[in-house]
Amino acid sequence: MIKIERKTKETQIKVELKLYGEGKSSISTGVGFFDHMLESFAKHALIDLNVGCAGDTHIDDHHSVEDVGIAIGQALKSAIYPVSKVERFGSAAIVMDEACVECDLDLSNRPFLIYQIDIEGKVGQFDVELAEEFFRAIVFNCGMTAHIILKRGKNKHHIIEAAFKSLAVALRRATTVNERVSVPSTKGVL
Repeated sequence: MIKIERKTKETQIKVELKLYGEGKSSISTGVGFFDHMLESFAKHALIDLNVGCAGDTHIDDHHSVEDVGIAIGQALKSAIYPVSKVERFGSAAIVMDEACVECDLDLSNRPFLIYQIDIEGKVGQFDVELAEEFFRAIVFNCGMTAHIILKRGKNKHHIIEAAFKSLAVALRRATTVNERVSVPSTKGVL
């Protein structure tokens, strides 16, 4: 179990993450919709994830969402690198009713995010632009390359949830153990 603590003037966060878990989670960020997304992420990635966050949500949810992404990204980096005996690449297209979001990722140790989901507004009290902030934080702090692309959809809840699930399933596939692979790179290191 990887443990990360992050304390700033804006947030106090504790994350516990087990990469090869059962999809169990205990999430409390003070941001209801985000809690739901993190529970879904853990379930579909098959990681065990505990997150506690006390943040300045009286201002808005930005700091809590971004800083939780930073902490989860750091925990994933500790669990994944150095990359060895895993598939390295993962891809998933997830449908939720009318929505379909695809995530392709590479455990490259070179962070890069392509995020092509152009929606505005809120889901409940959650600003939909915060989803991109979370994905950027997790990708850059883990050291993965991820392309998260909306293929179709109208319902903002469905679109964001499909994005979280697509990252989860792509991550699960990329971290699938393959004993035939030593370091999955011609460089010999990632």
